[in-house]
Amino acid sequence: MAKLFHLFIVAFVVSSFVYARVWNDTGNGTIVFEEAWTIPELTTDTGTLRANLLDIHNQRLTQMDQNGIDFMVLSCASPCIQGISDPTVANAMAINANNQLAAQISNNTLRFGAFAALSMHNASEAAAELKRTVEELGFLGGLVNDYQQSGENNDTLIYYDQPDFDIFWQMVTELDVPVYFHPRTNVEPISTLLYGHAPWLLGPGQEFAVTLSNHILGLCTNGVFDRFPDLKIIVGHLGERIPSDLVRIDTQLLRQVPLGMPMLRNVSTYFHTNLYETTSGNFATTLLQFHIQEIGLDRILFSIDYPFVDIPSGATWVNGLDEVLTPEELLNLKRGAAIKLLKLND
Repeated sequence: MAKLFHLFIVAFVVSSFVYARVWNDTGNGTIVFEEAWTIPELTTDTGTLRANLLDIHNQRLTQMDQNGIDFMVLSCASPCIQGISDPTVANAMAINANNQLAAQISNNTLRFGAFAALSMHNASEAAAELKRTVEELGFLGGLVNDYQQSGENNDTLIYYDQPDFDIFWQMVTELDVPVYFHPRTNVEPISTLLYGHAPWLLGPGQEFAVTLSNHILGLCTNGVFDRFPDLKIIVGHLGERIPSDLVRIDTQLLRQVPLGMPMLRNVSTYFHTNLYETTSGNFATTLLQFHIQEIGLDRILFSIDYPFVDIPSGATWVNGLDEVLTPEELLNLKRGAAIKLLKLND
């Protein structure tokens, strides 16, 4: 155990040195950070998908080299710990997954970073594990796969927008790291009740965006960003459609203010102060241009969603944006905003 702990500390020191040495350059390579990885204990996938999820240094790194990806932040594939209802098992598995990821990337922190997997059954335990991974393992933040399922029959869904989670958000702001909100599949009977009539709407076509956007809007309307104005949250897939509908959302939510809604500003404001989006799995050029108008390019970051989306598709798309973005804008999308958000040049 002492040897492993020493390895982690060495990895952290090396990674800090590498970031300072490399990320101040003006290269054109990309940085991506909604890229899935897992451990055998947490996956039921088979075949090529399983192999790609478990791999770091073989086909994944080869594709990075072939497609101009300088740095990839890895995180536990959905639903990861959010799919474990037992609090004790979930917390132990989060620690296990984080330790395994730290060990696997310790020999190449030049190319790989990590977001922590977290059990969200208990805000204090989640805060402690995030603190451990950031300060001892050199992780760059955390990632949660939407709500935490809980209860003997998965009949309790834990959201992180209530005051009893403030101890977690306080830790996030003190560490000054982002938390990535990633989608998950719904538990039963919700899945069948909502999509039994059209099961093809399950997953990324509809279910993921609908479910996760509810959680993000819950953070907004329940005042999390007002209580923690420096909090940084990342949302993938071009914001799970929220920035596409900000005018209607803001207009309609104004009607709820007399009912005691805790939100002090509006959702549009939070996309300029607290919320970021990535392009993961949503390579829509005209939509990107619209979102730049709505929330600003400095709130948008490139990502791919590997291995659920193939790396060449993402690379081809982002490099083709030189027809609609200036060189400076494209560089900011590909790496500049990520360097700033993840503090890779500190």
